[in-house]
Amino acid sequence: MTAKSNSLGTIIGSAIASCAIAGCALTSNPSQTPTRTQNLVPADTVASSPELQKTVLADNLEHPWSMAWLPDGAILITERPGRLRILRDGVLDPTPIPGVPEVFAVGQGGLMEVSLHPRFAETGWIYLTYASGSQDGNRTQVARAKFDGNALSEFEVIFQVSQAKPGSQHFGSRIVWLPDETMLVAIGDGGNPPVSIEGELIRTQAQNLDSHLGKIVRLNDDGSVPSDNPFVSTPDAEPTVWSYGHRNIQGLAVDSQTGRIWATEHGARGGDELNLLQRGENYGWPVVTYSREYTGGIISEEQSRPGMVDPKQVWTPAIAPSGLAVYTSDRRPEWTGDLFAGGLVSQDLRHIELNAAGAVAGERAIAIGQRVRDVRQGPDGALYVLTDEPNGQLIRLE
Repeated sequence: MTAKSNSLGTIIGSAIASCAIAGCALTSNPSQTPTRTQNLVPADTVASSPELQKTVLADNLEHPWSMAWLPDGAILITERPGRLRILRDGVLDPTPIPGVPEVFAVGQGGLMEVSLHPRFAETGWIYLTYASGSQDGNRTQVARAKFDGNALSEFEVIFQVSQAKPGSQHFGSRIVWLPDETMLVAIGDGGNPPVSIEGELIRTQAQNLDSHLGKIVRLNDDGSVPSDNPFVSTPDAEPTVWSYGHRNIQGLAVDSQTGRIWATEHGARGGDELNLLQRGENYGWPVVTYSREYTGGIISEEQSRPGMVDPKQVWTPAIAPSGLAVYTSDRRPEWTGDLFAGGLVSQDLRHIELNAAGAVAGERAIAIGQRVRDVRQGPDGALYVLTDEPNGQLIRLE
């Protein structure tokens, strides 16, 4: 179990700027690499993976962020500036889907996740996460709309983060669905120092149960609060909170065979994490962390504390993880149950091998050569990757 106590260093403007769009963690000086606990795999043990065949299915995507398959095989793709695109029969429609709201497309903000209701064929609902507001005050919102194959209708915001924040960092925004048709939504901690709220560094809100910042929230499909959420009866706690102590989760996946819920989380300077999520647990940020300040100073003297959950994997130097998939296809049965995590800074896909107990048994890097924003297993069992570039690509790996 883990926790994190903070040292309130100031971030150098140039360091923030270098990662502003990425949502990424900067790499650390090897001499500053923290000691790992025994269940963590050092970055220098990562092997390269044999080349997979890469097929570019679409390009000229402007900072694509997320993708989702429709029942007819078409693929919905979000572009961070605020466009929802569709790839039909291998052809990217040049006209964006109408009905998307105005988004705060600055820094890391914009249109992010797209996700289909588990019974989309019946309900017609798709879900979007996006940043809304201005530089002085913005927040992550979750909305749903009906999609008829051509346009969005019946658009409604079903959730918004409890506090508006300044700046343009750490929106989180991944969505996964649980078997009971509730959704988990990742919400970032709001940003790096010196970004503050109510007189404190905003990242401390990750430990405040009365805030959505730095949390996983669990919602019903209409945005209402599930009655069995872990903090529903806790005084002064936000009832939507499902887990807390997170910095900025941009990879979230459910293993349909084991029920395990996995997340990849950006650290600051090093200290990216792979976590096995459980309801009601505290993942420690910023009280315990393997990260350092962007200036190189210490955020916390602690990497672990009773009552807080330790990561299953730590990356230092950082890979800046974004996008996560659990492999379930029988095309490569030896990969069943393994994880594939995208890396923005590392510009690769990490194949994370897991044993039956869910512990990391090994890791291999699959070179992509561009910043990987999302990775999914498609209906055909192949892996699909979105690259976060001004001319981003949709790539199929076989």
